[in-house]
Amino acid sequence: MARTPFGSKVGEGDMSAPPMAASSSSGGLSAFIDQGSEFEGKLSFKDTVRIDGTFRGEISSENTLIVGETGEIEATIRSKVVAVSGSVTGDIVAGTKVVLHKTARVHGNIETGSLVVEDGAEIDGQIKMGKGTANLKAVSSGPPKDESGK
Repeated sequence: MARTPFGSKVGEGDMSAPPMAASSSSGGLSAFIDQGSEFEGKLSFKDTVRIDGTFRGEISSENTLIVGETGEIEATIRSKVVAVSGSVTGDIVAGTKVVLHKTARVHGNIETGSLVVEDGAEIDGQIKMGKGTANLKAVSSGPPKDESGK
């Protein structure tokens, strides 16, 4: 199924955020999946992405993922920073920080260097936290290498 503009339903497939525009080189928002949109597949990006719609699959980022209040994610997430105000079902691995706002609902394990939880947030899973805890090696593209580096 071909990709359609945000706000429309799309089929399965890989979805990478567009190349960074000059204005987003300072770490600005590079993509926005609005409420009512549904995506399924693999999402990878280098800047900040906000999801207020529905996403199922895998998400990997070199920067920040924001899950808005209406966002519903069913995915394994690997990112530097993850901020959740909506619903996430799946494991979160964040190299730097996870922020769970008061409306956040997480059903899965969290592995991160730092965790901020606002009063009212829900977590159903295990938490691993501390310096060097989150292993983001899987964020880099390509297949995993064995111990010999092959």
